[in-house]
Amino acid sequence: MFRLSNNLVGILNFIVFLLSIPILGGGIWLSTRASTDCEKFLEKPIIALGAFLLIVSLAGLIGACCRVSWLLWVYLLVMFLLIVVLFCFTIFAFVVTNKGAGEVVSGRGYKEYRLGDYSNWLQKRVNNEGNWAKIRSCIQDSKVCKSLSEKNQTLDQFVNDNLSPLQSGCCKPPTACNFVYQSDTVWNKPDGFTSSNISDCNTWQNDPNILCYNCQSCKAGVLDNLKHDWKKVAIINIIFLIFLVVVYSIGCCAFRNNREDNAYPRWKGYP
Repeated sequence: MFRLSNNLVGILNFIVFLLSIPILGGGIWLSTRASTDCEKFLEKPIIALGAFLLIVSLAGLIGACCRVSWLLWVYLLVMFLLIVVLFCFTIFAFVVTNKGAGEVVSGRGYKEYRLGDYSNWLQKRVNNEGNWAKIRSCIQDSKVCKSLSEKNQTLDQFVNDNLSPLQSGCCKPPTACNFVYQSDTVWNKPDGFTSSNISDCNTWQNDPNILCYNCQSCKAGVLDNLKHDWKKVAIINIIFLIFLVVVYSIGCCAFRNNREDNAYPRWKGYP
């Protein structure tokens, strides 16, 4: 009678195999239809993830169900490396997102963000011109500022609005600039305005294609978004790690069964 652990490994990998097909297909479809930098950035990771899941699931499925010990050994090795990588990434994600938070502004419903409050590693990533050019393009493609401008709020409504980190950092100048409100994304410099000590005040422009996309506050808003997203991913990773450890343990049992079957062929019977 076929061993229970082999059955479980086979079933789990068959499910993963079925899931890998739409993921791989979606990545290939995206590569042929991608028109923005964000879509082009996603296509390669999606294809790589789909191909990885496809190959690993086939190795586990064939290794467990067909008693191919060397293939199951490769599968277990990959699983072990994946567990180590996910564990390291989870620790790293908690460390680099430990610093930084929005600052409450008196009389405002939204918070403002400063780049210096976040970890040095994250700051270096967004300060890289090549990285920021891609991120800025994604923000523009998302039309996050356009959606804000379409609200057509009064000044009182605007200052009490609960803006997202991206809207607060990228779609308006910092409150300390004391610009004159005209609309959600149009702020005029007051008469007699001279160069400010705040670099973002000089960077701001009313052009909807520029706004504060090159501001330090915009980069900080991106990092605040990233911080919350990474923490969510880290929590999901912990759950996924527990699942992988369970699957790895079952796989080890299946590998032991394969070795026993190879040592004592079925036609000889088991002692």
